[in-house]
Amino acid sequence: MAGIVAVTLLPGDAGMGSWQCDTGMPKHLFTSASALLNIALFAPGAFLAVLLFRSPVTVAAAFGALSGAVELAQSVGHLGRSCSVTDLAANATGALLGSLAGAGWLYLRRQPPARPVRDLVWGVSFAAVAVLAVGGVFQSRIEGVDIVAMDDQRRDLVESSMEAEAWITTAAKGVFGNDTELGGTSTKQQGSSLRITAETNHGTISGTWPAKTLESAWSSNTRGDEGSLSEKEVAAAAERFARKWFPQNVVGSDQRVRSIGEGPTKAYTVLYRRYADKVMMPMRLDLTITTTGRVIGFTARTVDDPVLPRVTVDEAKARTLAEDAMGLQSDSTSLLAQQIKGKWRPVWLVGSGKQDIVIDAATGERIAGEG
Repeated sequence: MAGIVAVTLLPGDAGMGSWQCDTGMPKHLFTSASALLNIALFAPGAFLAVLLFRSPVTVAAAFGALSGAVELAQSVGHLGRSCSVTDLAANATGALLGSLAGAGWLYLRRQPPARPVRDLVWGVSFAAVAVLAVGGVFQSRIEGVDIVAMDDQRRDLVESSMEAEAWITTAAKGVFGNDTELGGTSTKQQGSSLRITAETNHGTISGTWPAKTLESAWSSNTRGDEGSLSEKEVAAAAERFARKWFPQNVVGSDQRVRSIGEGPTKAYTVLYRRYADKVMMPMRLDLTITTTGRVIGFTARTVDDPVLPRVTVDEAKARTLAEDAMGLQSDSTSLLAQQIKGKWRPVWLVGSGKQDIVIDAATGERIAGEG
């Protein structure tokens, strides 16, 4: 008993907080070194107690309850000890094995348990009361923390980060050229995905993993090139680049080309937008490309086209509703898909130069706080 108390209740430096307990179940529950040590910790005491009291069932129940009390004390007390369901299971297993060994030893010595029926009734009753009491406290007061799952998530995150780094490196060389060298990467977890950003000797590029969708890239050299490609040829070069890296964004999209600057170093912005029933979908792809066909940078939003309610408010009605709300003359309108409180809606974005008003194109209601 002194050994059990010394091993389990002396102060330590475990990372679990008070009123917390690790509820994770590892794959090798009874074969790990920690589990074997916990089994060995409780078995001798149970064995000796059976020899002393000749009541193996009651002893097994008592040592099982002791295990629960120890884990509860580790969780409640500020001992720096780690409460663990796996330790509880291993300790109880040690108590059971020690009790069985003690009972076997008594039978070999022809000293069977005294009053076996009474031992069975007392043992089962005590075990039931202990399970209800300890289980009730754990259920009502103790916060379960699945350390095993957290460790698995951390390991998966490390593995995913390595795979994502290899992918973003390949993408950077495809965008900036084969002589691109990786300077460093940073990753940020977004739900079940990773957003990875890579700094290279030619610029910055970012994307999401494991979807393998690029989000943005910008060359460190943003000056236009003195090339000879016409606007039409630039558009064709942008189309080839977009189909290679953003096939999902290009299919069914309209391409528009805008010039940036004047003179021999001017560049072009090539935009891709997709429309369904005249509603602009949330997908976005903007490429900035020079007259040599070099991609200076891009921004992309790869989103599946949402299913939208039917548009019932036309542009004239939307202008009227917005002007009534603003008290100003409107000068621009756009019909686009927008997420409102987590749901995609068709909306009219009506602007006056000083204020934007968002009108639900299906209901005609003004959407407050958007614009």
